[in-house]
Amino acid sequence: MDILVFFFCWATCHTPNLIIASLSSSLNYSVSSLLVRWYQERGIQRDKALRRTLLRFYPLFLCLAAGSMAGMSHQRVSTRGRCATLLLSLFLLSVAPRAANSTINIPSKLKSPPVITTQPKSVTTFSADDISLTCEATGNPPPEFRWVRDGLEFDPSKDPELSVFRDSGSFSLTAKDGPIQQYQGRYSCYAMNELGTAVSNEARIVTANTPTLQKEKKINKKVEEGESVVLSCNPPNSTVAPVIHWMDKRLRHIQQNERVIQGRDGNLYFSHVTVADSRDDYTCNTQFPSARIIVLKEPIKLTVTPSNSVVRNRRPQMMRPSGSHSSYLVLSGQNLELECIAQGLPSPKIQWIRKDGVLSESRTFKESFDRVLRFVNISESDSGEYQCTATNTQGIVTHTYSITVEAAPYWIKEPKSQLYAPGETVKLHCKADGIPKPEVTWSINGNPLSDIDPDSRRSLKHGVLTLKKVELSDTAVYQCKAANKHKSILVNAYVYVIELPPQILTEDGLMYSVAEGQTTELACETFGSPLPNVTWEGESWGALVANPRMSQLVDGSLQINNASLNDSGQYTCTVSDSKITITAELDVLTAPILDFEDKRGKPATLSCEYLVDSRQDVPQVQWRKNRQKLTESSDSDKYMIDESTLIIPEVEEEDEGVYTCEVITTLDMAEGSGSITIVASHHLSSENPPSPDRPDPPTQVLMTEPKDRSITLNWTPGEEHNSPVIEYLIEFEETGSERNEWEEHSRVSGSSHRAFLSLKPFISYRFRVIAINDIGKTPDRNPEGVCSDSIDPGTLVITWKELDKRSFNGPNFHYKVMWRKVLGSGPHWHSKDVPSPPFIIKDVGNFSAFDIKVQAVNEMGEGPEPKSMIGYSGEDYPLEAPLDVGVLLINSTAIKVTWAAVNRETVRGRLQGYKIYLMYYGPEEGHLRQENLVGQKPKNVSVVITDSNEEKKILGDLQPYSHYKLAVSVFNYRGEGPQSEPLTFHTPEGVPGPPSSLQLDSPSETEMTLHWTPPNQPNGNLKGYILQYQQVDNEDSLVQVEKIREPITRFTLKLDPRSRYRFELRGYTSVGEGQPIIREGATTLDAGPPSNISIMAGETSVNLTWVSKERQRNVGFFIQYLKKDGPDKWQRSEKVNSSQSFYTLQGLQPGSQYRLKIDFNSTVWEKEILTAGARVMKVRDGFVTESWFIGLISALVLLLLLLLILCFIKRSKGGKYSVKEKEEGQIDSEARPMNNEAFGEYRSLESKLCTDDALDDYANSNSVQTEVIMDESLASQSSGVRDVPDPETLENSPLNPTTAISHHGLPNSAALLD
Repeated sequence: MDILVFFFCWATCHTPNLIIASLSSSLNYSVSSLLVRWYQERGIQRDKALRRTLLRFYPLFLCLAAGSMAGMSHQRVSTRGRCATLLLSLFLLSVAPRAANSTINIPSKLKSPPVITTQPKSVTTFSADDISLTCEATGNPPPEFRWVRDGLEFDPSKDPELSVFRDSGSFSLTAKDGPIQQYQGRYSCYAMNELGTAVSNEARIVTANTPTLQKEKKINKKVEEGESVVLSCNPPNSTVAPVIHWMDKRLRHIQQNERVIQGRDGNLYFSHVTVADSRDDYTCNTQFPSARIIVLKEPIKLTVTPSNSVVRNRRPQMMRPSGSHSSYLVLSGQNLELECIAQGLPSPKIQWIRKDGVLSESRTFKESFDRVLRFVNISESDSGEYQCTATNTQGIVTHTYSITVEAAPYWIKEPKSQLYAPGETVKLHCKADGIPKPEVTWSINGNPLSDIDPDSRRSLKHGVLTLKKVELSDTAVYQCKAANKHKSILVNAYVYVIELPPQILTEDGLMYSVAEGQTTELACETFGSPLPNVTWEGESWGALVANPRMSQLVDGSLQINNASLNDSGQYTCTVSDSKITITAELDVLTAPILDFEDKRGKPATLSCEYLVDSRQDVPQVQWRKNRQKLTESSDSDKYMIDESTLIIPEVEEEDEGVYTCEVITTLDMAEGSGSITIVASHHLSSENPPSPDRPDPPTQVLMTEPKDRSITLNWTPGEEHNSPVIEYLIEFEETGSERNEWEEHSRVSGSSHRAFLSLKPFISYRFRVIAINDIGKTPDRNPEGVCSDSIDPGTLVITWKELDKRSFNGPNFHYKVMWRKVLGSGPHWHSKDVPSPPFIIKDVGNFSAFDIKVQAVNEMGEGPEPKSMIGYSGEDYPLEAPLDVGVLLINSTAIKVTWAAVNRETVRGRLQGYKIYLMYYGPEEGHLRQENLVGQKPKNVSVVITDSNEEKKILGDLQPYSHYKLAVSVFNYRGEGPQSEPLTFHTPEGVPGPPSSLQLDSPSETEMTLHWTPPNQPNGNLKGYILQYQQVDNEDSLVQVEKIREPITRFTLKLDPRSRYRFELRGYTSVGEGQPIIREGATTLDAGPPSNISIMAGETSVNLTWVSKERQRNVGFFIQYLKKDGPDKWQRSEKVNSSQSFYTLQGLQPGSQYRLKIDFNSTVWEKEILTAGARVMKVRDGFVTESWFIGLISALVLLLLLLLILCFIKRSKGGKYSVKEKEEGQIDSEARPMNNEAFGEYRSLESKLCTDDALDDYANSNSVQTEVIMDESLASQSSGVRDVPDPETLENSPLNPTTAISHHGLPNSAALLD
């Protein structure tokens, strides 16, 4: 079953363009060649003899192509399998269409205004870089140049450090040991001659310090399994964004995936960690390409402890960016990256949407495992809101991004340089757009229009500058400038007022050649003032205005699009209102299409024919296969090259590919290409009947009935090979799609030879038709991405991208892996069937080259013959270090390192380059000598990486007067080899850095004491300091210089108290003076307390504010205050400083009047105030507040209390509540009755202490009644009498308290108390 492939471009138009190319795989191989056009303008256009030779040879070439195709058809029908010799001719034809020129070509004999041809470009430079600003211009007379920096005139010729180019405005600065900050700024170049002044675009020079890494502590992180972790990189500060890589100690990249990802800030983010993440060499490598340095950070140790319980899943949370919303402002045309890194367990999946529209498929790409949404060439239409959603099984989290796209100014319409005759009206159109809207301004010869005297003939309206009735004096260069907050752009256009007759500058009788279907231009360049008007006519076309494929350009040239054979002929260009004409001849050529076929194993010859200008040397011919150079010795006797002919003695499967012939001269290069495709051949014999085989592919595929959304396919069946076709399968592929896979469209029966296809609009389709019989279908394609991914030494790992199941085409699908050594193994292939990648082969040697290929196989058979690739076995660490390492001191901050190239056999891999380890041990001091470096650790180690072909390197930004060690090693993909023996050197003395600090202290009105600290980088033996000071407010004052010849840290000056001074202090060594530290200041004037005090009174406090006078010395004082209706005694506040400007006086009384004053030698300020609030009235003193009265009252109260206590006690013991026995007969015989005399005595005592009248309230109280009830109860229990007495009896009964007597002669109340 073979395949026929054709291409079809479908669009929404009613007459779509159809491009059909068929490649028949029934051929042993087929070659498609290109007619190569090699441009030699003067050689072909003006050498008519060469042109006639070419035209005579061209029909012969077409005849050869036609004969080849006829022979090909004959072979297909009647002589299948015949042997033929292949001749592939790649014919190089010289054609030279003239490029359009939008500028005016003024003849050299006339004067011309200046035109800037090379604009200066902005640069960011480091101290070790060269600085160059280029400004080139043309004009007659030759223009002179001047520069403006930051709005001020700048003459580079007066700076001895700058080199100015002759006859040019360009200048450069060679890298040196010294500051370059003084060259930072915005530059504009002016080119001027007597006809005007042109102005360049503004260019910036930005100077930056070389990034350095400060010493940092080692970081050890310990986390539990399942947690999220962020490893911070913290790259050195720099104006240039670094390139950051996370690597291990073997310089292998840390593997990143959905769980582990590097953020745009350089940090390494772990969504959750596993035990396998534990390692001690997470290293952030920071590369600054423009500074040509790599800074190695300290390795980070991460320890992940296993969880004691089951690791719990966690819902997603945003790691970067934080929060729920972020905003971005970006300029149109730039790239933007939105980042979305989330933590969680399991690792969240990321999805991106546009909330207010649809994501642009052409400008947005998802990278870093969907963690980054990248916008390429962003436009205003991309402004809006975007959302990132992180999802796992536990939940979701979102983040919204608001993008605002603005635009730097860009031109919508630019003014054009032009020649004008006196009296004409000139209109210069200048229109720009941007976000925000740019402001458009005009200048003449570099001078703003607002600074030029008005002219009634000149007007400006809506961005159009109009000049009426121009004169010769109006000749000038006009500048239009558009600027907004993002950028400014400028365009020059000259107005040249001159009177000249019209003329045609293009040569008459030029001959042009163009391939059919291409675009060409016939030149007719004119000159004159006013501008001549031209018209074109064709030999067979007449006037060309009505031809839609032909258009006349602004410069007069005729442009012909989609050239056809009928366009060949002579064309005439005529200047209107004159008899000036030229003619041009056009030939439209058709490139031949050559098809060949031949047997596998037979020779093939590829011939490269070319024509070059006879004045050129013999060109060099270079053959390439798949863009790789071919030589006779590249693969034994595989290829033979005889001048411009490539011979393949035996065509094999691996010869399939694209062959290119390159013809190279000293001026130009041209090439032509053709492809060879190898497929299986079929052998037929009358003696041995053929067995059933797969059918040949259909041929003569035609597309008919094209409609808006459908076409009809027709084809002719191929050879069935003794097995009838069951069905035809139509498959399609969307060209330009990311999927790049064939998809099934439809199937039709084997008896049908046409199919109706429904299509979608505005999509480019690629179709193929497959014939299927009972033999079945083998895989129709092989896996892609075949490569070697070998890491371990001596191991070859072959991997590939697995095919989709839809491409298996049958059961028992697997892969056939084939390999052989490139050198020394011969043609034999080793093979192995495997179900999936990767396939590992061991013990194959270090870094050995192998031919590898992978073929798809199923039960029906093998797929197409795969293409072989070159792969290498794993590398091992290099064995040896570079030899002959040397150091040459260039100056105090730069060295030149040299070494000998390493033996490639000891590299044991692909040599990637060399690493120079520069170890800094500190400045040369008394305790640090060269002999004391043994055993000491360097303070800083920097690594510089070079290319593999370098054997020397200049290192800059070293510290002067310091000790260093240097070692060099070699590295490959596997890692780094041993370092060379450390080479010790020290840099010479240099100029010091600026002092670390400078403080000004004024002890009096005429003195200023400067206190400073020495430079952090003395860069040598500090001899002393140079102090320069000058009055700032007096331009005529001289700079005073004090040379301090010892390294002290303070100095006192006598100064004018009325002036302000600028101080510059710098250190110096024996080499010279260093950089200064600059301060401005003035002496402090003597003063007193403030007198301009503002007051705001409260209830208990008052706020005092004042303004301290400039330059006045701080004075301490007290605020005194006196209450007017209080004691005549002044009180004072705490000490107040005049520099405070504010003070709150507290402790006052509301509604009171106070006197405030400040005494300083004399009373300098006094004020009366009234506090807010109601006044507190004072209570008049009386005897009730006297102590003797309070003591008397207290004694009386205490005495009364004691008397009451005694009354209660006596009352409770009295007979008032005694109980008499109810029945006298039941009295215990042992009781001793009490006579009335005894009881009467008790009552008498009671009446003396507490009378009944005095205690009536107490006798009738509830407490006494309660006691009576209790006594009655006890009495009834002790008497033993249960009968209740009658009232008369009760009246005289023992219960009467006046007569009742207990058994023991005591009151019952007393018995109760017992």
